[in-house]
Amino acid sequence: MTTAFPYAAAALVAALFSQTAAASCYVVYGPDKDIVYRAPEPPVDMSRQIHETLPSVAPGSTLVFSPDNFGCELTINKLPLTAVSAPGGMRPARADRG
Repeated sequence: MTTAFPYAAAALVAALFSQTAAASCYVVYGPDKDIVYRAPEPPVDMSRQIHETLPSVAPGSTLVFSPDNFGCELTINKLPLTAVSAPGGMRPARADRG
């Protein structure tokens, strides 16, 4: 029985770390800083880089995720956003980028 304790402790630690690694709430802010998506499920494929997937769903937006689910009980889904292309196909500059 004493040999089972280290394995049980390791399993408990792994379970705690796996729970904190997953996000509980995903929020997408549109270019105008309004919330366009909020839910416990990610709005894009999280197995890929966010900069590869988010622009096709919500151009010019920002994805924020957190480990808590505060406010996520009220789902918002205004996706996909329609994009107004900037000259040259580039995204308009944001004031908070420096």
